[in-house]
Amino acid sequence: MQEKKIIERFIRYVKVDSQSDPESASTPSTQKQWDIIHLLVDELKEIGLSEVSVDDYGYIMATLPSNVSYEVPTIGFIAHYDTAPDFSGANVNPQFVHNYDGGDIVLNEKEGIVLSPTYFPDLKKYIGQTIITTDGLSLLGADDKAGVAEIVSAMEYLLAHPEIHHGKIRISFTPDEEIGTGPHKFDVPKFGAQWAYTMDGSHIGELEYESFNAAGAKIHIKGKSVHPGTAKGRLVNAVLIASELIEALPEDEVPERTEGREGFFHVMNIKGDVEDIYINLIIRDHDRNKFNARKELLHTIVKDLQELHKNAAFELEVVDQYYNMREKIEPVIHIVEIAEQAMKEVGITPIIQAIRGGTDGAQLSFKGLPCPNIFAGGVNFHGKYEYLPVPSLLKAVDVIIKIAELTAERYKK
Repeated sequence: MQEKKIIERFIRYVKVDSQSDPESASTPSTQKQWDIIHLLVDELKEIGLSEVSVDDYGYIMATLPSNVSYEVPTIGFIAHYDTAPDFSGANVNPQFVHNYDGGDIVLNEKEGIVLSPTYFPDLKKYIGQTIITTDGLSLLGADDKAGVAEIVSAMEYLLAHPEIHHGKIRISFTPDEEIGTGPHKFDVPKFGAQWAYTMDGSHIGELEYESFNAAGAKIHIKGKSVHPGTAKGRLVNAVLIASELIEALPEDEVPERTEGREGFFHVMNIKGDVEDIYINLIIRDHDRNKFNARKELLHTIVKDLQELHKNAAFELEVVDQYYNMREKIEPVIHIVEIAEQAMKEVGITPIIQAIRGGTDGAQLSFKGLPCPNIFAGGVNFHGKYEYLPVPSLLKAVDVIIKIAELTAERYKK
């Protein structure tokens, strides 16, 4: 595997601003995502893949044909090329830290931005490795351009090494994963795979087939604005009512106080004034019954507040976003076992765990494409402290190649 070429490919991708926009109704949600779409389509053709296509919504698909004479299920590998709207994705300027010594990494001396193992202890896992970081002024985009680079590099390697046997492989690169709409217009029949893997996890070794059940909630509180000098008995302060609503949520069931399979409520933003307040929050739980109970609790809180504040008006909209993909993957658990074996055979200790989040694979699993998630190597997604250990990038390529090989071996038997 040519380390220099893979790194150059990753750097080329992250320098293209492809941030998605949650306020947009189009797909892709931003016009600038087409810049990387065109780059990727050209590159897939250049390396020699067949059936390279992109539809009107920006979904890229391509094929690596089978090189064996017997029947092997068509498998897929998927990554998203958009980056998160949480932090700037423009003017990405990757920095290289060679032979990381375990200390603080100064990302931007002028701005005083430091990536420190004191705050991010996982850095210690990568002592002695080359780490790619940001310059502190943007995110890096390893989520998920590392996954894109890994899939392209693995396909290129398999094309150059026909002695490695594999069945038909389909790949796809998708828009708008970061705003939760990535799989909405994904054409599963067109993709034509029996199962697939998203390359969208974090630390090396991660292998995930269980995700949150997820919902988004929008709350509008309508108050009455009256001059404070004559407000007694008349003013209805939507700001204060909003604070009561948030206070009524379980105080320990928030992201910063939960871990593992513990669910939470997460207030994303509050906008407005005395007259009108708009609250956006998300609800997460791995257990479907607990998930439904959380939604019911929110309805109860709003109902109780309406009883208490009769002169205010409340609107609550709760929309399910995705469900725990475990129920769709467990019946075909061999697809996880293949990935687990692949990791072991390339020298990686698998870390099988539940995702505290979601991937495109969660929604795709419910659309008929079982889709576990595999590490892409990046850490600290969605912000200035994002980084990518180079050995993780390289090992992910090895895992993709080995999955292709093991799948062919399994069905030859």
